Amino acid sequence: MTSLARLGRLLLLLTGTAMLAGCSALSAFDTLAPRDPGGRIAAKSVAYGAHPRQKLDVFVPVAAAPNAPVLVFFYGGSWKNGTKDDYEFVGQALAAQGFVTVVADYRLVPEARYTDFLADGAGAVRWACDNATSYGGDGSRIVFAGHSAGAYNAAMVALDPRYLRQAGVNPRNIRAFAGLSGPYDFLPLDPGTAQEVFGAEPDKAATQPISFVRPSSPPAFLATGDQDTTVRPKNTVALAAKLRAAGVPVEEHIYPGLDHADTLLALSRLFRGKAPELAEMMAFLKRHAGEAAGPNRTLGAMR
Repeated sequence: MTSLARLGRLLLLLTGTAMLAGCSALSAFDTLAPRDPGGRIAAKSVAYGAHPRQKLDVFVPVAAAPNAPVLVFFYGGSWKNGTKDDYEFVGQALAAQGFVTVVADYRLVPEARYTDFLADGAGAVRWACDNATSYGGDGSRIVFAGHSAGAYNAAMVALDPRYLRQAGVNPRNIRAFAGLSGPYDFLPLDPGTAQEVFGAEPDKAATQPISFVRPSSPPAFLATGDQDTTVRPKNTVALAAKLRAAGVPVEEHIYPGLDHADTLLALSRLFRGKAPELAEMMAFLKRHAGEAAGPNRTLGAMR
């Protein structure tokens, strides 16, 4: 067995929580995992704000088409851990699919408080809107994707337009979002991380992405694994049902045999055979990103 295969087996044995807490296994995996040749890193640690954590990386397709759609990826880590430097394999994989891809750090608990990390997410989106053209992207065609706590961030920024508006972003620029193994409907709060992050909020319902579903919400791709014991699949099922009831296009997948970590690892070349997640997510996001807006096509008409 090769060292990379042994590392892959080790990652599969780790719990989702431990892996996503920024442990050395994920860093090692990102260092050693084979990259998608169709994507490359174009910019490293670009500031989108004044705080040291407000930095982002940009990945672009090698064979870039003009006015490519833009994807902002939100990583997980229980809102307390994580670094964009461990997700270069994700950024390159998504760029290889034709998206100008942004992977941003954000402020973490306990230094940050709820809603700081959501404001940071919207700030990274604002940077993407303003700077996409410099990397061959179309800042009016933005989609989100996220895993675990990052899926929560992606859903909240997509569904509650206050964060984008406060950052100076037109919510109509967000064409769709994808959430992988995300917590969207988790009241009452469990002891531990959920209480630490959200317990001080007087309006608990306002911390839940499911509370902000409306008919004008962007289309959603929601996926999880049926073996996920870290964030229960019922979160995905509940949000998908709420979106569907509101008439919002939604694609829901519960992949058999996958756990919490697997839905992240399935984005990598090494574990892509575990589920067709990347192909299905990319097809959905590309479909809803649509064509570049021309002189006779307005965002209002397209949504």
